[in-house]
Amino acid sequence: MAQVEATTERIIAADAETVFDALADYKEVRGKVLTGHFSEYEVREGGDGEGTLVHWKLQATSKRVRDCLLEVTEPSDGRLVEKDRNSSMVTTWTVTPAGEGKSKTVVSTVWNGAGGIGGFFEKTFAPKGLGRIYDELLGNLAAEVEK
Repeated sequence: MAQVEATTERIIAADAETVFDALADYKEVRGKVLTGHFSEYEVREGGDGEGTLVHWKLQATSKRVRDCLLEVTEPSDGRLVEKDRNSSMVTTWTVTPAGEGKSKTVVSTVWNGAGGIGGFFEKTFAPKGLGRIYDELLGNLAAEVEK
């Protein structure tokens, strides 16, 4: 099994603390900025960063739906990590200052891909599809915090 990785980034016209706080707010903000690819969103524990347990279904393609139960940690300042209890998937959000009143937000997801020909196609196409989903999500996040 090869590791598959998808990474997307965006400069947002809001300071890093504001953007990070919005990302870590699973009670109010996160559900609002998710795209139509996410369903059954539910905060099961916590709701603000570290210690949060959140559930959603991610429909990456018409045939591929991933049931995610994510444990949230904050291993360092500006970094939010979501580890899926149902798979090898780990998503890391990193928010850093990018000049006056701006921040750079990077989202990176890694998981153990399938083997064989299916794994080849997954490694080839999944990062692009997930990248488009995250690009839309980051656009929604920017619209939320740039108000």
